[in-house]
Amino acid sequence: MPVNILMPALSPTMEKGNLAKWLKKEGDTIKSGDIIAEIETDKATMEVEAVDEGILAKIIVPEGTADVAVNEVIAVIAGEGEDATSVSPPAKAEAPKAEVPKADAAKPEAPAPKAEAKPESTPQVTAESGFNTAGKTVSGDRPFASPLARRLAKEAGIDLSKVQGSGPHGRIVEKDIAAAKQGGAAKAAPATAAAGAPAAPRPAAAPLATGPSDEQTKKLFAPGSYEEIPHDGMRKTIARRLTEAKQTIPHFYVTLDCELDALLKLRAELNAAAPEKDGKPAYKLSVNDMVIKALALALKAVPDANVSWTDGAMLKHKHADVGVAVSIPGGLITPIVRDACHKTLSQISNEMKDMAARAKARKLKPEEYQGGTTAVSNLGMFGVKDFAAVINPPHATILAVGAGEPRAVVKGGQLAVATVMSVTLSTDHRAVDGALGAELLQAFKGYIEKPMAMLV
Repeated sequence: MPVNILMPALSPTMEKGNLAKWLKKEGDTIKSGDIIAEIETDKATMEVEAVDEGILAKIIVPEGTADVAVNEVIAVIAGEGEDATSVSPPAKAEAPKAEVPKADAAKPEAPAPKAEAKPESTPQVTAESGFNTAGKTVSGDRPFASPLARRLAKEAGIDLSKVQGSGPHGRIVEKDIAAAKQGGAAKAAPATAAAGAPAAPRPAAAPLATGPSDEQTKKLFAPGSYEEIPHDGMRKTIARRLTEAKQTIPHFYVTLDCELDALLKLRAELNAAAPEKDGKPAYKLSVNDMVIKALALALKAVPDANVSWTDGAMLKHKHADVGVAVSIPGGLITPIVRDACHKTLSQISNEMKDMAARAKARKLKPEEYQGGTTAVSNLGMFGVKDFAAVINPPHATILAVGAGEPRAVVKGGQLAVATVMSVTLSTDHRAVDGALGAELLQAFKGYIEKPMAMLV
């Protein structure tokens, strides 16, 4: 029988995406694992693999279509032995219309009794991730799994809702299915009502404050004096997340100055000593590469600051994963240098160059920009002296880096000139108190002003 190809959920937060391009056309043979389409999310363009095999009988959603909902049918594959030309697109289900019995049609309807609010026993959903506590998507009750894992589970008759994912953000991957087979995971079966007492309802979150409406804002300007440019998905996501961050995270800020002369001297020596590869230096360190390394080492030295806040517990991270804000057309994205404290400066430098280039082309994978334990935002290249950055959940800190510039300083009671850089640490006061934030910033300053410590 024909198999529907559904719009995949390429990240935990994805609700809809743009079908940018079909890489197969109607009539083409499809094999499991073939790349069949490119999907644009709010942050990246990703390839979609086929799970089933057969003939691409019908493309339902043409390329270039925007805002295609997750789980919507985008194409149909004809199975072995089926006539691809006879396959028709699936009909959209319509809600059945309620019929009123003729005998009762003339009678006025009695007011329906008000339903009493009852606590539900369904898994709790986080506002940001769209995932319940078992790591499954709530929209459509469709587990968050890779295409290969979904196919293997289908062949083995394994209920994906019973499998715990080990991939990024709880995604179910191939090894989870293999483990489920060995462990005798529950087979797919009709859902039954959960027994036991219902969970206590959580208090409703306070609504976020709203600004003036579109019409109120437009009335402040003369008609024809402006151009309306519709928001794309990235801009909407940035606006939503940063508004939530400022309204739900109690920010506080710590600023100090770091002298850069020793770091700049070491950087020049390391770049001069870089071996050549294919006629080019194997690496070229930037100040930002050394800032990333210094912040990661500072978090290792002050582990109580390497945390994320949740309502139930503090998450104390075992690795320092540093996100780096990268400006791209229409917004920004934060690729993450994983376990940066254990990587060499050359590794960090080359990794950042690669991810920054792919970020500008929107080719990053979700696991390359989601998560992380802290972040760096550097505006020094624009001559900005200092600024305060907005924390990006689930981080509890973000470091804003200004420009290094010659300033008058006092050394040994004498006036001197040094290259000085101002940095501001924004912290989530629920997780990182003032003294702890200052301790982290002091550790960072130590690595910046004595950079040889980053090499040992």
